[in-house]
Amino acid sequence: MSDRIRLLVGSDSAGFDYKDHILADMQADDRVDVIDLGVYEGDLESASYPSVAIAAGEKIRAGEADRAILLCGTGIGVAIAANKVPGIRATVAHDSFSVERSVLSNDCQILTLGQRVIGLQLARRLAREWLNYVFDPTSPSGPKVAEISEYEDSITG
Repeated sequence: MSDRIRLLVGSDSAGFDYKDHILADMQADDRVDVIDLGVYEGDLESASYPSVAIAAGEKIRAGEADRAILLCGTGIGVAIAANKVPGIRATVAHDSFSVERSVLSNDCQILTLGQRVIGLQLARRLAREWLNYVFDPTSPSGPKVAEISEYEDSITG
């Protein structure tokens, strides 16, 4: 069994330039098996942030991937859309501490970033840092994440 992270990288047209840079970084990282969810050069006008975010969430939910990094103009739209998929925890982050806590305190499977909000080098660094963290369900945050999951299960059946 491989310990490699099955990672999705995707964006809408507003996050496309950063997506290609982060995708290249992740493809060069030996901890990661990367799947490019698009948007692709020829489809920039037809891509919507909900479609890429929901696709990422569904793939994680189905066990086809472990994590995703998604980009749009602010990171907010893809976070909101991905969080509509049951079982998914996605967050926008623009600093190292938030990236760390997104995994260690909240077991987020999806990191979202905003191309119109942060610089490219920061986005690339945050994406790399995010892969360093692994949630520990026995930590003090474990019961809190479990409480969120239990509530979600109670309303989704």
